[in-house]
Amino acid sequence: MYEKLDAVEQRFVELERLLVDADVIANRAEYAKLAKERSGIDEIVRSFRAWQELQAQIEGNKSLLQDSDEDMRAMAQEELPGLRAQCEVIEEELKRLLLPRDPNDERNVLLEIRAGAGGDEASLFAAELFRMYGRYAETRHWKVDVLSSSETGLKGFKEVIASIEGQGAFSRLKYEGGVHRVQRVPLTEGSGRIHTSAVTVAVLPEADEVDVHIEDKELKIDVYRSSGPGGQSVNTTDSAVRVTHLPTNLVVTCQDEKSQHKNKAKALKILRARLLDRAMAEQHSEIAANRRSMVGTGDRSERIRTYNFPQSRITDHRINLTLHSLDKTLEGELDPLIDALVTHYQAEALKAAAS
Repeated sequence: MYEKLDAVEQRFVELERLLVDADVIANRAEYAKLAKERSGIDEIVRSFRAWQELQAQIEGNKSLLQDSDEDMRAMAQEELPGLRAQCEVIEEELKRLLLPRDPNDERNVLLEIRAGAGGDEASLFAAELFRMYGRYAETRHWKVDVLSSSETGLKGFKEVIASIEGQGAFSRLKYEGGVHRVQRVPLTEGSGRIHTSAVTVAVLPEADEVDVHIEDKELKIDVYRSSGPGGQSVNTTDSAVRVTHLPTNLVVTCQDEKSQHKNKAKALKILRARLLDRAMAEQHSEIAANRRSMVGTGDRSERIRTYNFPQSRITDHRINLTLHSLDKTLEGELDPLIDALVTHYQAEALKAAAS
């Protein structure tokens, strides 16, 4: 580990030298690339240097144990346990920081929420989940943009797809993919019986055009008039767009905008993200299998969380964590859940790295 840390520190020193080089400064693309690389290893280097300072202090105290002054020996002996404890804490942090990073962590997110079993109750909860993620995005200063939605007459969503743009969006939201189950008494239930409904959430890393190149000849584009709840027409022009990717038969529809051009752009953004997700699954099947063993599949068929309204209880089944703070969670206070998930899966990754 320490050889790796030495190499990282040497690279950091080299990057600092390059970033003040006039030729690099003149090349904006190269400067941005190197600055991003330096930012990515800055925390590792700072922790490593703090560890080195502690090691030097420990060695200094050890030498003082041989000092002729009894008070100096006693002081050195007294300080050693604390210094060693600080070292152990930093060593654990360094192990975590050296874990391979998910290359998609800094990407923006494509969030897809769909009502599952439960009819109107499921669509209402889909809307509540979307609001929850929107509130969470506000606390992180992320931007949310609805790309496509299918509303019900009860202010619910059959489906809503949105992009979430912001630093580290995918790193925080990537564990949210799966089946979210809700248990509560619906407003329409006269007998007070608790119903169980389900909503599926998919979290995809947003793809850039350079990541997924799509040829025009690979697309079939159909336009039609958009419709609202119940099928009634909400537009008098053919602004809704259906994009079919012929090689994979993936279909994306978008009708939220009044402009056909804007709907097409949003549909292509969704399509690129789905194609990137498919490509990653195909090209990195072995990595995906290892990751599934640590963090679950994130597939829509996997129940990950239950929201129990009568008991104000929320349970994440993957890590057996139960919180009695349902109201706060639905208001966007997701960090207690997400932090626990991140800590758990980092611990699993550390065990895997050590074995």
